[in-house]
Amino acid sequence: MPSFSRVSSGQADLAVHAAGDGDPVLFLHAAICDHRMWLAQMAAVSRAGYRAIAYDRRGHGETRAVSEPHSPVADALAVLDALAPGRPAVLVGCSQGGCIALDAALRHPARVRGLVLIDNSVAGAPEPTHPPERQALADALAAARRAGDPDRLNALLARVFLDGALAPEGRVTGPARALFLDMNGRILRAPPAGDSLDTDAAYDRLDRIAAPTHVIVGDLDYPHIQERCRHVAATVPDATLQIVQGAAHLPSLEQPEAVTRGILELLARTRTR
Repeated sequence: MPSFSRVSSGQADLAVHAAGDGDPVLFLHAAICDHRMWLAQMAAVSRAGYRAIAYDRRGHGETRAVSEPHSPVADALAVLDALAPGRPAVLVGCSQGGCIALDAALRHPARVRGLVLIDNSVAGAPEPTHPPERQALADALAAARRAGDPDRLNALLARVFLDGALAPEGRVTGPARALFLDMNGRILRAPPAGDSLDTDAAYDRLDRIAAPTHVIVGDLDYPHIQERCRHVAATVPDATLQIVQGAAHLPSLEQPEAVTRGILELLARTRTR
């Protein structure tokens, strides 16, 4: 079973789960999830001889925080300082977690041995335009936010990001859907975390990333997210690309074995460095 601890960063007490011993692998969850999106990957990585670390970001899961301006990168490094002091880590990030991983690699390259980026965001990426059918989904999400209806918003976010913008509603069922609705339902009812201080664009600096990088993207995710992931894989100097067929924005919930395989392949690449 993973161990549990709390790490202070600013006025936040970050809830941290860790398993195994060895070189650290830090997991950074999506904005619509918490650390539980990584349970299968943490178990596999720890069995492979690494220290798997995942924490709940501010406004998520079991972390306690007041609303304050904060740096998500500083929070991630605080966790590493507490659980793997002095040791560079492989960062595994999904969606907004991937954005934080990229920011950390650019700002603190000596702290990052490798990157796994899954359906990731990139600060400074071009804003997408949607065809009418997908714009209708975006409009419905905006309306639910304005109405302050967390149940409706949770259902819509599951439809868009779990089922996938290119797939039918209700495609994903069972434990994966139940877990998503629980994780995101808690987030939607949590107090605001405060503004991020990490505002520098990364999109036009991807070619400066020195760490070996593996990019994973589901082929049912939004087309602009798929294109963005391909751009990252083509621009980062030492990057590879993995397409997960039949998965959307959260492949670690849908196809955990495929995501685990990609992570272990990146870890094997970093072992030789």
